[in-house]
Amino acid sequence: MIETILSIILFISLFVSIYFTVRKRKKLGIAGFKTSLTSICFFLIAAVNLFGYWFNLLGIGSWLVTMILILVGAYFTKYMPRGNYSPKRR
Repeated sequence: MIETILSIILFISLFVSIYFTVRKRKKLGIAGFKTSLTSICFFLIAAVNLFGYWFNLLGIGSWLVTMILILVGAYFTKYMPRGNYSPKRR
């Protein structure tokens, strides 16, 4: 019972997170595929592990896909735009 509830919560929060990420990118005018690959990889990690849990496929395959997605997501962070943040002065 609790596993089903947690799966539903993860599924809903995944789609809400994707919606807000896309909306924020449009609002900031960020375009391009390489800049979005980090977010896509992290969303895919959640989806792979959720489907692996649902279909009882958790094992070396899901771990391998998760590790590859983490490495790809980490590699493409260099294409993410940098914000112009000024440090707070005290």
